[in-house]
Amino acid sequence: MNYSKNKEDGLTIFRADLHVHTCLSPCGSLDMSPVRIIEEARQKHIDILGITDHNSTRQCKEIMDLGHKAGIAVWGGAEINTREEVHCLALFDDLKALDAFQQWLDRWLPVVKNKPDYFGHQVWVDEKENILGVEDRLLIVALDRSMEQTYEEVHRLGGVFIPAHINRKSNSLISQLGFVATDIKADALEISPETKKEVIKQMRWAEIKPVIAGSDAHYPEQLGTGITLLKMNNSSLNEFKKALNGVRGRTVLAIIDI
Repeated sequence: MNYSKNKEDGLTIFRADLHVHTCLSPCGSLDMSPVRIIEEARQKHIDILGITDHNSTRQCKEIMDLGHKAGIAVWGGAEINTREEVHCLALFDDLKALDAFQQWLDRWLPVVKNKPDYFGHQVWVDEKENILGVEDRLLIVALDRSMEQTYEEVHRLGGVFIPAHINRKSNSLISQLGFVATDIKADALEISPETKKEVIKQMRWAEIKPVIAGSDAHYPEQLGTGITLLKMNNSSLNEFKKALNGVRGRTVLAIIDI
C-alpha cells in the first residue's frame, strides 16, 4: 500500500525520512547533491525529508528550495555530535532559526582541520552541483556542548531535538551512556530502522518518548530505507511537534521499511 498522502480521519499520512546526509558530510557520497536527493525522494514517494549533515546546516537551504518546487517538505538541521560523543538530530523549518543554529555550531565546533584524502570532502553545492563552499574544519568531531545544552539551544530556536540511532553500537545513547533515562530531555528517540518491534517493546523506549526511524542515508540508494509514517494536518514542523505530543489525532503512526 502506498501510504503517501493518504487521508485518514481528516488528517494526512506522510512518509518521512528524517535523517539524510548530503555531500557536505565527510562520510557521505559526493553523489548526495541537492538535485539527486530530491529526485530519489520523489521516486520513493517520500513526502518529508530531514537534512542532517554532521555539525553543519550549510547544505540545507538549496535542498529546501528544490523540495518546495517538487512538492516535498524539507526540514533543515544537523546531526550533532555532542560532548558525550552522542549523535543527536536537530530539525528546523525556519531559515532564520537555521542560520542562528549554524552560528551556534560554528562557535562550538573545535578547530580540527579536515583531511579530505582520509575523512572525505566537505563541500556544499547549488542545484546545478556547482560548489558553493568548502568546510575546512572536520565536521565529525564532538562539539564542546553537552546533550542538555544542545537540547536547550535547539528548543530556544523552536526546533525539534532527537537522539539519533539510540541502539547503535557507536555514538549512541546506549553505547556512550549505557541506558535511556526516563526523564531524558528530548522530543523523540530515533532507532535504527532494522530494529524489531519486539526489541522496542522489550526495552520500553516508546514508553519514554515517541519512537521514529530514519535512513541515516549517506548514499542515494540508502535514502528512504528508514521511513516513519506521520499522521498530521500538513507537513510543517509545527505539525510534527503536535504529532509527537498526540494533539487532536496527530501521531507517529508507524515505522516501516521502504
